[in-house]
Amino acid sequence: MATSQERIIPTDLRNEMSRSYLEYAMSVIVGRALPDARDGLKPVHRRILYAMHELGLTSDRPFRKCARVVGEVLGKYHPHGDTAVYDALVRMAQNFSMRSPLIAGHGNFGSVDNDPPAAMRYTECRLEALTSDALLQDIESETVDFVNNFDGSQQEPTVLPARIPQLLLNGSSGIAVGMATNIPPHNLGELIDGLVALIGNPEITDTQLMQYVHGPDFPTGGQVLGTAAIREAFTTGRGSITMRGVANIETIQQRGRPEREAIIITELPYQTNKAALIEKIAELVNEKRIEGIADIRDESDRDGMRIVIELKRDAYPKVVLNNLYKQTPLQANFGANMLALVNGEPQILTLKNFLQVFLDFRIESITRRTQYELRKAEERDHILQGLLIALAHLDAIIALIRHAADTPSAKGELITTYGLSEAQADAILQMQLRRLTALEADKIRQEHEELQAQIADLNDILARRERILEIIETEVKQIKAKFATPRRTIILHGEGELGDTDLIANEKAVILLTEQGYIKRMPVNTFEAQSRATRGKAAAKVKEDDGVEHFLTCCDHDSLLFFSERGVVYCLKAYQLPVGSRTSRGTPIVQMLPIPKEEKITSIVPVSEFTSDEYLVMLTKGGNIKKTDLTAFSHIRANGLIAISLEEGDQLRWVRRARVEDSVLIGSRQGMAIHFRCDHEQLRPLGRATRGVKAMKLRAGDELVGMDILPAAILDNLTPISEAEIEEIETEDIENEESTEVPGNGHHGPWVLVITMGGYGKRVPVAQFRLQNRAGQGLMATKFKNRKIKDQLATLHIVNNDDEIMMVTSRGIIIRQAVNAISVQSRSATGVRVQRLDEDDVITGVAIVPPDSGDAAEAE
Repeated sequence: MATSQERIIPTDLRNEMSRSYLEYAMSVIVGRALPDARDGLKPVHRRILYAMHELGLTSDRPFRKCARVVGEVLGKYHPHGDTAVYDALVRMAQNFSMRSPLIAGHGNFGSVDNDPPAAMRYTECRLEALTSDALLQDIESETVDFVNNFDGSQQEPTVLPARIPQLLLNGSSGIAVGMATNIPPHNLGELIDGLVALIGNPEITDTQLMQYVHGPDFPTGGQVLGTAAIREAFTTGRGSITMRGVANIETIQQRGRPEREAIIITELPYQTNKAALIEKIAELVNEKRIEGIADIRDESDRDGMRIVIELKRDAYPKVVLNNLYKQTPLQANFGANMLALVNGEPQILTLKNFLQVFLDFRIESITRRTQYELRKAEERDHILQGLLIALAHLDAIIALIRHAADTPSAKGELITTYGLSEAQADAILQMQLRRLTALEADKIRQEHEELQAQIADLNDILARRERILEIIETEVKQIKAKFATPRRTIILHGEGELGDTDLIANEKAVILLTEQGYIKRMPVNTFEAQSRATRGKAAAKVKEDDGVEHFLTCCDHDSLLFFSERGVVYCLKAYQLPVGSRTSRGTPIVQMLPIPKEEKITSIVPVSEFTSDEYLVMLTKGGNIKKTDLTAFSHIRANGLIAISLEEGDQLRWVRRARVEDSVLIGSRQGMAIHFRCDHEQLRPLGRATRGVKAMKLRAGDELVGMDILPAAILDNLTPISEAEIEEIETEDIENEESTEVPGNGHHGPWVLVITMGGYGKRVPVAQFRLQNRAGQGLMATKFKNRKIKDQLATLHIVNNDDEIMMVTSRGIIIRQAVNAISVQSRSATGVRVQRLDEDDVITGVAIVPPDSGDAAEAE
């Protein structure tokens, strides 16, 4: 016997720790935490299902106590704690955890409120029909390998012969050592369609497979925002998928109480705890982090989920709902990490990889099943051939058996005399006398012929891969017809995607935003053209302390960039804005955009396409100007994006689209204007988080009122107008100021349209505004008429003869008229009356309506 000293083996601690930890890590990775990519199961789940199969707990048999199943699994296959086994069994029976549950449960198996299941001595279970048909079918046909269990007393399968991609169907999650997996569930019908597409076209790509497998399909329903994250997860194996519960705004009536609006939540994101969600909302309300909620209650029952969030009278339902999405688990992210075991090694898999690994495994299973059936058929046919030989020599064989001394002697003589095998000789000796009748003999011959045809068919299957693929396709289509269910999770088009624009007519629209933040959209044809110097029509129901602040035209498919005074930009599609009538006030913009109540929108820019050859030119109240590439704003987050850095006390006021060869025209309240180019010499391009440079030198008490862009093609092809022509036009205007005739129509644009707050306007030839260097004082753009209330410049725009303009006043009165109805005058003229105004009413904005284009300029 070795001494204690001899039993000590010197070893290096570093190497021992490394080896031991690696063994432990691989044991966790392979034997516990990660699913197999073939059947989508971890060892504990596989052992539970196989044990239930061995117990005969199929869907057509009675339920059995879960404790019986857990004991079977522990005693035969899984030498771990009973809690681990029971928890895994419970999860496979929860219809809110599994898209297609693998176990049918009877009793309390937990709830979406995270209630614990009843003890295993109370609950009962059996296999679902899908499990028997799609995971355990053919397991006795040598389709998969079996290995010894932990003590060598039993055999257990290394994988189940799955007929469907179960890993994608129900998903999986697990934390191993140094790695983790998180695979979302999908729709069975879509997965089978994708598998059939892969069989038909082995070169299909992940993106093409998305035509069949649209995205995750969670058992709790809900919504998935956008397809970009789904595409990323399917093509790279990783992605953060945004999930959102289903909530509707309803008006509820309770006895003895006035009607109130309420948010009704009917579906939750996957793995969201309903009770914890309600508790979180109540906590946020108590901390006053969410305002507008009067009461919250859970009205869920066996018919479905219903969480009622009752709102206060003055609450904006959309604002409250947006806050719930932002601050509670009502909107959550699913971090997809598509990690699974392939040939015993963890691998990140794409959608095609998942389906290809499964398809390869299924081909192997069909091949092994066919080989097993072929062997059994050949063994049976071999016996039948021996019986047919016996029937052909019946009398001689009977005589041989009768005269034999014992069974071994008879068996030996049969083998020697007729060339039979031992198996055939045993079958003849065991043949019953009733098999000697003519009818029984015919049955043996018929069975032999059928087996011959079957053997030929099985050999053909093994020889031709396309036959195997046909079998796989037929089997999965049968499963789809029997078990597929409609999609539960709705995939919504996310930010920046076209969505349903193809169903929306791309018509011209007018956008109005008031000082107090009410916005609405109206068709341009709501306002017919009117003659000059009329009063116009009301365009909005404006209160005394409110006024129209922003006014523009665009097309319904355009992206609208909303720039706030803080220099933050938000984005909405024009068609997402609610349509209002001329007399409606509109919808609070805080319901459409996540902006603080005290923040104001100072500029709105419509963009039909984000091209790399265009810039956004931004001008601040303090006179700083800069240009930034338009593509920098093509993907704007839901909570906005920084567009410009501002000095303390400064505000972003005007934003326009421009090209590098264009020029910019800026006007001031006292009637000055400066004109300079947008090239990189005058305005070099800057990033988003920059301040810009000085635009114009202002006199004391003056301020900027607007900016417009002059396209280079127009600037380079200007037709100069002589001073004599302008003087002649001015004289004509003075004589016809109150006339309906249109002077100056013999000339063509473009023009600088100058409109004053007092209702006067004119067209000035662009050539009169010579190009200067940036940061100068500029030139006089207009003179003002002597009035009791001192007139000021409202705005200036670049217009063409065939344009129309829409002017809006602070009281919401709109007039639409042709540009050529406004006289052409020089810079030093005062203009003609373009709109009659009520006392204390002023023009606040002008929008241009081009004849054939949806591009529009914004009004100040």
